[in-house]
Amino acid sequence: MPSVEFTSNLLRHLPTPRAEVLGATVRGALEAVFAEQPALRGYVLDDQGALRVHVAVFVDGRGVIDRDGLTDALGERSEVFVMQALSGG
Repeated sequence: MPSVEFTSNLLRHLPTPRAEVLGATVRGALEAVFAEQPALRGYVLDDQGALRVHVAVFVDGRGVIDRDGLTDALGERSEVFVMQALSGG
């Protein structure tokens, strides 16, 4: 099963343990996580269901291509990593 992991900076808002989930796409994997942790959705997705501007998602070390539909395919052992981009100076 694919796994989904979030950066530790989200821990100050919500528990975000690594999760093994069913999902053939990034959207499917994230929806499985959101089913268990609904409040996390607002930190990751905007009101249109696309990734928020300051969120980056990597699948097996590569940035996702489809930031709107999240249709990037996952393999049986894919690792999905979700992080909030930092900005400022």
